[in-house]
Amino acid sequence: MDIRKLNVGEKPPIELLLLADPSQDIVEEYVNRGECFVAESEMQIVGVYVLLPTRPETVELVNVAVTKEKQGRGIGKQLVLDAIQVSRSKGYKTIEIGTGNSGVGQLALYQKCGFRIIGVDMDFFIKHYPEPIFENGIQCRDMIRLSQDL
Repeated sequence: MDIRKLNVGEKPPIELLLLADPSQDIVEEYVNRGECFVAESEMQIVGVYVLLPTRPETVELVNVAVTKEKQGRGIGKQLVLDAIQVSRSKGYKTIEIGTGNSGVGQLALYQKCGFRIIGVDMDFFIKHYPEPIFENGIQCRDMIRLSQDL
């Protein structure tokens, strides 16, 4: 598997990005402002992440998604570790990520990759998404914010 930055003029894999964030408007907005990276295996895109500069020396990993067929094989972890390495190589001092309170697997993954919980944005998904989101039988209400020094 190879991970690479999306080529100039290459369309981002919106359907894949929508697996991690159900709002197409929000996804398109941050893809246009950030840098999109894709993981390819056998000439197929199997994963994606987006890095978005937020403040001086700080970047946010705003989307990590893996095709449903390839989930559970460590690709997500490889994407997160690649995002950390790319961010470090670009001179960022801090990488941040946010995930829903219902994303139990994502919370575990990010902590295994060295992120620490730094806060909770209460009712983020209630305020910013028109339809309720459920995952693991839990309503996604709050954004759990995590950070890592690079």
